[in-house]
Amino acid sequence: MNSKPNKLKLQDGSNSLLVGDNESDSPCIGICSTLYDEICQGCGRTLVEVSNWVFMTPEEKSIVWERIRSEGTAMRFARKER
Repeated sequence: MNSKPNKLKLQDGSNSLLVGDNESDSPCIGICSTLYDEICQGCGRTLVEVSNWVFMTPEEKSIVWERIRSEGTAMRFARKER
């Protein structure tokens, strides 16, 4: 039995757990580094954005999504070479 989460690879290079980014509310991929980094290396959000995510409006979340997609430096955007 495979205990690893099912990850989908999307055309924009992003990865999501179980669902594609368009259906996902949170950019979290379950690889958190906010205890050690100002910006989470897993999702690309700041510590403030991570901790306040559930309180943010859809518009605020959209702004964060746009920024992390444009930066493309988080692990969620890492592409595996084939």
